[in-house]
Amino acid sequence: MTDCIFCKIIAKQIPAEFIYEDDKIVVFNDIRPKAQVHLLIVAKDHIKSLAHVSEQSAKETALMTHMLLALPKLAKARGLENGFRTVINTGSGGGQEIDHIHFHLLGGGPLPRM
Repeated sequence: MTDCIFCKIIAKQIPAEFIYEDDKIVVFNDIRPKAQVHLLIVAKDHIKSLAHVSEQSAKETALMTHMLLALPKLAKARGLENGFRTVINTGSGGGQEIDHIHFHLLGGGPLPRM
């Protein structure tokens, strides 16, 4: 996706300081944090949103599992022993601003109740 900001970050066409990277994901700080700790966990594969993940695709279901299992490790590494929030905004009606699947990990202080 040539116009996708996350694809450009992953391709290192736009600078970002990766907190973590492996063959499936990159993790970096949100540029507009909503909490003391606000990380973005971004899939390297371009999938538009959670609504576009196919349960028939073993690769995509493995990616979702990988992303979910990375969250507690990232939270622990950031000192979020008291807990954290995970958010996946899906579609414009769900608050998704960038059409590339990503999770938000928030914590580090009191978060408002949902």
